[in-house]
Amino acid sequence: MPKNTKYIFTIGGVISGVGKGVATSSIAMLLQSRGFKVTAVKIDPYINVDAGTIRPTEHGEVFVTDDGKETDQDLGNYERFLGRDILAPNYMTTGSVYLTVIEKERNLEYEGEDVEVVPHIPQEVIRRIKRAAELADADFTLIEVGGTVGEYQNLLFLEAARMMHLEAPGDVIFLLVSYLPIPPMIGEMKTKPTQHAVRSLNAAGIQADIILARSEQPLDEARKEKISLFCNIPKEQVISAPDVKSIYEVPLNFEKDNLTDIILKLAHTKSRSKDLKKWEELVYTINHVTRPVKIAVVGKYFRTGEFTLSDSYISVIEAIKHAAWAHKVKPEVTWIDSEDFENSKEKLQELASYDGIIVPGGFGPRGVEGKILAIRYAREHGIPYFGLCYGMQLATIEFARNVAGLAGAHTTEVDPKTPYPVITPMEEQKRLIQEKHYGGSMRLGAYDCRLMQGTKSFEAYGEESISERHRHRFEFNNEYRDTLEKKGLVIAGVNPQRNLVEIIELKNHPFFVGTQFHPEFKSRPLSPHPLYLRFIEAAVEQGDK
Repeated sequence: MPKNTKYIFTIGGVISGVGKGVATSSIAMLLQSRGFKVTAVKIDPYINVDAGTIRPTEHGEVFVTDDGKETDQDLGNYERFLGRDILAPNYMTTGSVYLTVIEKERNLEYEGEDVEVVPHIPQEVIRRIKRAAELADADFTLIEVGGTVGEYQNLLFLEAARMMHLEAPGDVIFLLVSYLPIPPMIGEMKTKPTQHAVRSLNAAGIQADIILARSEQPLDEARKEKISLFCNIPKEQVISAPDVKSIYEVPLNFEKDNLTDIILKLAHTKSRSKDLKKWEELVYTINHVTRPVKIAVVGKYFRTGEFTLSDSYISVIEAIKHAAWAHKVKPEVTWIDSEDFENSKEKLQELASYDGIIVPGGFGPRGVEGKILAIRYAREHGIPYFGLCYGMQLATIEFARNVAGLAGAHTTEVDPKTPYPVITPMEEQKRLIQEKHYGGSMRLGAYDCRLMQGTKSFEAYGEESISERHRHRFEFNNEYRDTLEKKGLVIAGVNPQRNLVEIIELKNHPFFVGTQFHPEFKSRPLSPHPLYLRFIEAAVEQGDK
């Protein structure tokens, strides 16, 4: 194993959504604060080759890395907590692993050997984990195993973890994040589901070294002792993980139970340093800001049955929070389904009560006209507006229709016969669409952008050349650039290699900016994104009026 890297597997018990990603991110940050080089890997038990073809209401946001990989949203958490980029080798799915093994077999890389699910699939998983560790030169590599222990889908990943432990037992640590319910009709925290989860893990040949006990309330001594006894684990290695106000409080909560010291003891290594001052200051701000800034996010990936899925826009939400806390204000985010405006235009008046409006990324025709109505309201009423990807394209359409007089202007994604196709696919994308080749084929990852001096965007960044991450097929149609610029649309940023419009703005407006890229992917709690900072600043000023 490279440089005797230590590997920590994070596995979930009892229910999905128990907080494995936040736990993994928090531990990674804590180990980094002790002076170690740390990286994190996510394994998703889906046949999908990547996360790009999964709808947001099914699996949450698709996060995009700098090198263009469409991944699970947990990689966003890894980046935010570690404060640095996580790249494509740190993400794998069942589909991608099987695809590689099959391709190797077709290329005779197994030299005629019969290729079997075990051991060849787990061996490919192990190869990828070690490769990610090697590329990061990591002292610690955390591996989050998607799904819940006991499911068929992640058995092969657990088998890979077991095999790694067999190879080097002193270098592999197993951490189970399990849920302890408190049924209202009983009023008592129950440990039995966690006991069953541990037994399921044992059946896969793995004994948990640490149990993170997720619950609404802190774990008491009686439950710690019970889990210790029945789950075959020292009591001090049962860590209380109660609900907290903010995910950024989780690492400090872990420190109360000495989790980092326990991990270092299990890894037979010692702390090199300890520095949590900036993180402690962040959490203090989060818990003490009171002045609100009200932001409306107008989208369409909120509803899943009778529930609201905010995970569809998790990076946007976190970027708003980062910028708000930097301005010492409390972010109050409201989800507004754009279809509500289509069904009742009177509802648009509700936007007047917000300090800022965001239209995030998306695809397809549903809710588009409602978003355009919201954009027009923000433009005409001087409410700070931030359009992200699709939000930039729709702002261009709204301007073309209602300012430039191009009635019927649209994107060919929604209306292929529009008389004014101000948004169209790139030439290479047209071919891919015709061939129905959709997976991993968009304009993905980081691209350069040159900013125009004198614009709000230039002022925000403070430099002329930037790089931002993309995820889209359609672009601003340069055939209409002169027409729209003459009517007052400001082209504030352009990709220098292909002359593609990256940022639009309006003059004489508190803040009206649309970006073809996704700035939220690069926002960090300790380093908020400059455009979000400027947007929140404008929103705060709006609230003072």
